[in-house]
Amino acid sequence: MKLSEVKSALKQLKTIAFQLPNGELVPNHFHVTEVGKISKNFIDCGGTLRNEEVINFQLWNANDYDHRLHPEKLIDIIELSEKTLGLGDSEIEVEYQGNTIEKYALDFDGTNFLLVSKQTDCLAPDKCGVPVQKPKIKLSELNKANSCAPGSGCC
Repeated sequence: MKLSEVKSALKQLKTIAFQLPNGELVPNHFHVTEVGKISKNFIDCGGTLRNEEVINFQLWNANDYDHRLHPEKLIDIIELSEKTLGLGDSEIEVEYQGNTIEKYALDFDGTNFLLVSKQTDCLAPDKCGVPVQKPKIKLSELNKANSCAPGSGCC
């Protein structure tokens, strides 16, 4: 989800809710403690130089039950960050405290912002020798119309 999409969604909402991948909601007394721009320059395992940039939101579950973050306040924080940090319309990455600092992609279902699990991946499988996985097929699921039955004369 890009920053412009987050701002657009916030304008439709009266309250903000973030939903974890397991379906639980982040407690509604959370704070957005950081909005930042993260640049990552790296070389993948195939030797290709890469540059990624994301906008980072850090959610913090505070024990402050009296100050809840409202959509218009988060829009103000985002707009100040855009102006001060020169943010573009990049993808959002959300940090949230689980067993460690967990990083999520972001989506929106019309009501809640969804924290979407991210996975590592090889960016250069063709250059570093990672074998392509063949699809696993259960023999019981093969189309019997395309197979030879005993005594049918097709074999």
